[in-house]
Amino acid sequence: MSHIPRKRFGQNFLRDTAVVHRILMAIAPGLEEHLVEIGPGEGAMTQSLLPNCRRLDAVEIDRDLAEGLRRKFAADPRFRLHSADALRFDFRGLREGNEKLRVVGNLPYNISTPLMFHLFGQVEGIHDMHFMLQNEVVDRLAAEPGSADYGRLSIMAGYHCRAEKLFEVPPESFHPRPKVVSAIVRLMPHATPPVEVDPQVLGKVVATAFSQRRKTLRNSVKTLFEEREIEAMGIDPNARAETLGLEDYARMAQRWVEKSR
Repeated sequence: MSHIPRKRFGQNFLRDTAVVHRILMAIAPGLEEHLVEIGPGEGAMTQSLLPNCRRLDAVEIDRDLAEGLRRKFAADPRFRLHSADALRFDFRGLREGNEKLRVVGNLPYNISTPLMFHLFGQVEGIHDMHFMLQNEVVDRLAAEPGSADYGRLSIMAGYHCRAEKLFEVPPESFHPRPKVVSAIVRLMPHATPPVEVDPQVLGKVVATAFSQRRKTLRNSVKTLFEEREIEAMGIDPNARAETLGLEDYARMAQRWVEKSR
């Protein structure tokens, strides 16, 4: 498939067959499983995944690439293409019965974070996710409290999933070469969230705390809580947002729900 990569879609096509094989081994698809590929591009991963699953739904926004994928895989009844924007796509609508989807993709760097949040809202129908992302985004997904990479994405990912960085992928594995190193991450949705909290409220509290990352909680969440309230929750008002764990933010979110009643 001959295609000129488009910058507006953040297209960097995986061309390294050794990396494709390594990703396939990491995913280890089953012949009875339903896979969903986001941004199949030229079909490098698609052609490896397709013989190893029951069905593969591909979501591709670029109409030229979509047409090429249709021609390439039209003869395979397991393949189904959706010419759509993944950021607005209802992945739950692909499920058949009570099955869980396995989602994979080489995600454009410019939409990776908002796409993560879009998928977090649909994890009840997902078994696992394997993504190629910018290395620093993977580090943020898997970061622990107190680290430089820890932030809003780390906390919300931790609420929904267990994140595991698998391996890095060098720029020369792509065309065109990106200016950054990529990495493969595995996200395993929790059967039950690790804390009992409304995720919408949790997201609001976390976003507020990190909106002024350099400030202490006394200042960063002052629109939500008074200093004495922060102390009453067993949290140091002099702490900064990146030092708090998921449980701390869950307590703050629950307190905000109580205040709002």
